[in-house]
Amino acid sequence: MSESVFPQLEALLPHVQKPIQYVGGELNSTVKPWESCDVRWALMYPDAYEVGLPNQGVMILYEVLNEREGVLAERTYSVWPDLEALMREQGVPQFTVDSHRPVKAFDVFGLSFSTELGYTNMLTALDLAGIPLEARERTIDDPIVLAGGHAAFNPEPIADFIDCAVIGDGEQAVLEITDIIRAWKAEGRPGGREELLFRLARTGGVYVPGFYDVEYLPDGRIARVVPNKSGVPWRVSKHTVMDLDEWPYPKQPLVPLAETVHERMSVEIFRGCTRGCRFCQAGMITRPVRERSITGIGEMVEKGLKATGFEEVGLLSLSSADHSEIGDIAKGLADRYEDDKIGLSLPSTRVDAFNVDLANELTRNGRRSGLTFAPEGGSERMRKVINKMVSEEDLIRTVATAYGNGWRQVKLYFMCGLPTETDDDVLQIADMAANVIAKGREVSRSNDIRCTVSIGGFVPKPHTPFQWAPQLSAEETDARLEKLRDKIRGDKKYGRSIGFRYHDGKPGIVEGLLSRGDRRVGAVIRAVYEDGGRFDGWREHFSYDRWMECAEKTLPEFGVDVDWYTTRERTYEEVLPWDHLDSGLDKDWLWEDWQDALDETEVEDCRWTPCFDCGVCPQMDTHIQIGPTGKKLLPLTVKQPAAK
Repeated sequence: MSESVFPQLEALLPHVQKPIQYVGGELNSTVKPWESCDVRWALMYPDAYEVGLPNQGVMILYEVLNEREGVLAERTYSVWPDLEALMREQGVPQFTVDSHRPVKAFDVFGLSFSTELGYTNMLTALDLAGIPLEARERTIDDPIVLAGGHAAFNPEPIADFIDCAVIGDGEQAVLEITDIIRAWKAEGRPGGREELLFRLARTGGVYVPGFYDVEYLPDGRIARVVPNKSGVPWRVSKHTVMDLDEWPYPKQPLVPLAETVHERMSVEIFRGCTRGCRFCQAGMITRPVRERSITGIGEMVEKGLKATGFEEVGLLSLSSADHSEIGDIAKGLADRYEDDKIGLSLPSTRVDAFNVDLANELTRNGRRSGLTFAPEGGSERMRKVINKMVSEEDLIRTVATAYGNGWRQVKLYFMCGLPTETDDDVLQIADMAANVIAKGREVSRSNDIRCTVSIGGFVPKPHTPFQWAPQLSAEETDARLEKLRDKIRGDKKYGRSIGFRYHDGKPGIVEGLLSRGDRRVGAVIRAVYEDGGRFDGWREHFSYDRWMECAEKTLPEFGVDVDWYTTRERTYEEVLPWDHLDSGLDKDWLWEDWQDALDETEVEDCRWTPCFDCGVCPQMDTHIQIGPTGKKLLPLTVKQPAAK
């Protein structure tokens, strides 16, 4: 039996900021009796409550697991440094927010990483939980530490700290893992921890780093990655959920107690993307496209709104306006909830998928806030390199439509540091923004319009055509962005109407080190954690100097450095740290697409054209699932017109 630590925790709460985030009891949260369950999961999004609670992935798995008889799942989030210090002082362990049980008491400690910058938070949580940081030091009584989420497609930098990783969709995977753990426990835990990990690894869908050895060449590159135990597969495959309508989660979305980054109910309308943007890891690793049906979406929205009381619905996916029935979905939902004033939102809209009818439906019951478009590359040439098939004419035509129909604010998102990019490519962003303002003033006959340019640094990611590309150094990124800022500010005619937001190049270098790193980078992560590194995704907590100093202390013994992982170009022959993890994408296809990028050759979306042999469908035994179904989203009940 595991006791709640709430009595000890409660005494600490008056002394910390935002104590509400640690108390639990949210609407739709689940607390199951500990004794009635034989498999217990602690799920963590390794960031603060306000970022972690709205995370769809954790919310879905929480519900999928808790629906199962005899299984419980509880949530835990990263505690802020003020509470961490008090917990260490008073001996209070990392706890779940649902019933405040110690994380160490659970069978599985599952972490979902959407970004690599949560790795130090994982180490903090392990240490606070009293779980040894290194997997090899754990005993049969420690939880299995399991990584998932997009960053788990290259778990090598955290290989020393995790017991296993699952790549791809989690819904079916967590249930399969639960069944294996249940059987092992029912048999009396034979063979200890190693036997359980072996049973998981043998499925071919769970990666156990401890069962693989990495051999290196004298120049620091990887020679090969080989299983060190018979019966362990050479390659581990990703999981793909095929029929989203069979998995309509979350059915009862959590309603936060404290303010969070998203105050809305979200429905994932499709998964995967085949637009083929070469920088986009999410699009590559989630193939193929699987649409949720229009009727399935309608039912999820109806149930979710009843369960939560939210007044806005986010229609989520990597490119929501690409759903084959998006127009009917938006109109159907706007019709259904017209009297209730429920707003609809798409996270960001593709320039070539935007139309005023869709935009008007989305804002019919809500507020008309700004529109966000992501051209990504500043010049036509750059957009060919990254396969973002949007011309400047497309963009100007789209924003003209928006400004002409009453919008006053447009946000444009770009990246800096893309492969083959020059200063001139980036400076063209200023020209594009000026043209947008000029067109906006012309069609709206008003000077009161804004365009915000937001720029992120490009980080090459595993399982993309750019996995071989050199990353731009922090200094070069900053210099390029400074030139762009000066050009925008120096524009007397339009400069004042253009907002400019950008991140400096430093966080991108750390992210680059972690995203394409191998097991040797684990030493850097541990050193940063021991030096006080926490919440690296937060600007006010992130320290570039700390990361560089720790890298300088730890990497030289391996004969490599930060530049070796970040600004160095890879060759076709090089064994990449994640080559033994199968995302379904054919490595030769990725390489050919990288060559196409260098030749500035664009590739169509395979949803609407013949197959390009990326490898996912045949290798994973999957296929693209798209409508249209031809159904309409009628109101569930016919409302009688009010008497005149």
